[in-house]
Amino acid sequence: MSAIDCVAMATLPTRYGEFTMYVYEGRDGSEHVALTVGDLGGLAPVLVRLHSECLTGDIFGSARCDCGEQLDASLKLIQQAGRGVLIYLRGHEGRGIGLVNKLRAYGLQDQGLDTVEANRALGLPDDARDYADAADILGELGVRQVLLLTNNPTKITDLEAHGIAVVDRVPLNITPNPRNAHYIRTKQERMGHFRPIEYAVAQD
Repeated sequence: MSAIDCVAMATLPTRYGEFTMYVYEGRDGSEHVALTVGDLGGLAPVLVRLHSECLTGDIFGSARCDCGEQLDASLKLIQQAGRGVLIYLRGHEGRGIGLVNKLRAYGLQDQGLDTVEANRALGLPDDARDYADAADILGELGVRQVLLLTNNPTKITDLEAHGIAVVDRVPLNITPNPRNAHYIRTKQERMGHFRPIEYAVAQD
């Protein structure tokens, strides 16, 4: 039995195209969103993006991270595919440490620490996110096999641990800017993230 409940749904027309929007109440009370396109039934794997809430990147267009650009690219790719799901995970701000601590970590990064060092200096984990709610949402939508839009291997292992088969990984190739290149490289070198193709070409 799922630990998550759908509490609302409606059609959502956007600049990317039309989605069906579902709101789910998670285990901790967070209101997660699923944006879906097309018929999710059948045996073919579904294109899926698990997107962690990022106020600074998604809303304000911060150049310190690549989150807003990943969100934009994912919504476009799902619409182009004509079949897919984007799950917007609330409560994941700052890789799960929250907005206040994220801004405190930014202050330490301004003093020369990288994103991992800053979290540790605050006594916080490198990544506090959990994807159990995301797996439950996919299950409620009838999705069991996915093509996962991600550069983060943890999302793959976590989804599979919760019973969702990741058939393949679809990379998100976001070209770094001068303000986030070090952040992206840190995620790759210290957290095991895959290297986007454009970034690999630019650096090699």
